[in-house]
Amino acid sequence: MKAVVGETVVAEAASEAVVSIEGNAYFPPDSVAAGALRNSPTPYTCPWKGRAQYHDVVVGESVLRDAAWSYPNIKESAATRVGRDFSGYVAFDPRQVRIEN
Repeated sequence: MKAVVGETVVAEAASEAVVSIEGNAYFPPDSVAAGALRNSPTPYTCPWKGRAQYHDVVVGESVLRDAAWSYPNIKESAATRVGRDFSGYVAFDPRQVRIEN
């Protein structure tokens, strides 16, 4: 699977490595292109996953604000619910980043 902005691939991983949660594709941290993410100060806490870290997606001179997010330290119950630890996995806002199979 790929996360794409314009023609630039910002993340790419085998489908079995990507975790689907609530309709979002979460890519393993090592599948995200170097320099593609910049931490955002936007706060959010999911009741069942824990505290989120939002990221701006940077492609060339373009910055897509809060176009990605991850959960650096998920709740243990979240890993149980999903069936695996997805700490640090990155999801992308489908309004800003295209997800391709």
